[in-house]
Amino acid sequence: MSATKAIAEDTTATFTGWASTGSLPLKKFSYHPRPLGSKDVEVEISHCGICGSDVHTMTSGWGELSGPCITGHEIVGTVVKAGPESVRQVGDLVGIGAIVDACGECKDCKAGFDQLCHKATFTYNATYHDSGAKSYGGYADRVRVNSRYAHKIPSEISAAEAAPLLCAGVTTYTPLKHFGAGPGKRVGVMGIGGLGHLAIQWAAALKADEVVAISTSDNKREEAKKLGATKFVNSRNEAERKAARHSLDILLLTSNDKNTDWAELIDYVANHGTLVLLALPEIPTIAVPPSSLLMRHVSIAGSLIGGWKITQEMLEFAAKTGVRPWIEKMPMSDANAAIKHMMEGRPRYRIVMETEAAARLQKH
Repeated sequence: MSATKAIAEDTTATFTGWASTGSLPLKKFSYHPRPLGSKDVEVEISHCGICGSDVHTMTSGWGELSGPCITGHEIVGTVVKAGPESVRQVGDLVGIGAIVDACGECKDCKAGFDQLCHKATFTYNATYHDSGAKSYGGYADRVRVNSRYAHKIPSEISAAEAAPLLCAGVTTYTPLKHFGAGPGKRVGVMGIGGLGHLAIQWAAALKADEVVAISTSDNKREEAKKLGATKFVNSRNEAERKAARHSLDILLLTSNDKNTDWAELIDYVANHGTLVLLALPEIPTIAVPPSSLLMRHVSIAGSLIGGWKITQEMLEFAAKTGVRPWIEKMPMSDANAAIKHMMEGRPRYRIVMETEAAARLQKH
């Protein structure tokens, strides 16, 4: 154990962040990072978005934590150290998403699905396969990762706006590309929040024939149109719901809970269409009526974030098309207030926390 620990930690460096041990509030926590590898970078964090996955993790909704956990996988910052084989240089503005390492050699890695690699290391609450070091996320001052997963931020995108793209952005962009969203396709987005408001923009930018926003009230009807929706459906309005039956080739489900009516969701999907799950509920199973799939050749699929290649593609596409998250900025020094604000469902539509490094970044 002592030999492993010596390999896994760089005791000459100390990083500090906001950690959970399975419940709130978050508390200050310091750790020694893994040694800087030849392909690694050390990033001074200026911004980090708050994702629903962070909350599920820090509150033990997805299982107990093994120890103090610094969450955050919508990270933006500046490279301050780089290994000799790094693909990034000191001074680069980079973004880090939900995956920070993978083998690079397996079938999934070679196909661009490195997030599915059996040796993939997620940004927090995970373990590096090569060293046994624990991974810590972006609610902190610094982080070290494989430079391949430190994505160059296009100059057209601000550091604050880039942060949510690293998870919410790629989580919604990947399935739209995978299932062929574009001309000739009708795309629906269920849930207009941190994920959904970006999904609407992607579908519009990909030039889908129809972009249908679906929500449980009219509160976001006008905002959905501003985001690019061609139609809006209030799921509690029977006439609107019936008019949208069997109409969508792709339906992205951006949120769900124990009360989700799966038969109703599938009813929106056209014959041969696909319902894509993007949000992982805390319940272990879902109740889907088999006949609703079999009788109309409807599929249910899942989609997990995106690999490094499609993440870089997504950033470049956002730079070109103007897709941007709608954000609220809050200081990371007040991380617990930011988490509370997010859990109350008040942001429109994503919170990005800023560190002291953000002010220095703005001066350049």
